[in-house]
Amino acid sequence: MVEFAANILKFVVKLPQDVAGQYYGHQLLRSGGSAALNFGEAQGTNTSKDYIHKASIVLKELKESRVNLKILLKVQYSSKEKINDLLDEVEQLIKIIATIIKNKKRPS
Repeated sequence: MVEFAANILKFVVKLPQDVAGQYYGHQLLRSGGSAALNFGEAQGTNTSKDYIHKASIVLKELKESRVNLKILLKVQYSSKEKINDLLDEVEQLIKIIATIIKNKKRPS
């Protein structure tokens, strides 16, 4: 998750600094960073309920990052290859977190 946040940061600093680049860059930076930070918080929870809650926030932020990247891809705001690499990474993370949540919700 930290690697994803770092990759997002490296990507965002290279976006054009016009109004759209700044807006979507800031949104992406917040959602990508928030996913990593909330995942860290989830690791420190004491109950499954708290873990599921934090992991659900992580999932929400990852999905927001995915939409943001798709918008940037659609308007060709950066290298198609770089955006697709980030999209692949976020898709993998979404699947992982969704599976973790599903498994935590199963009765013991």
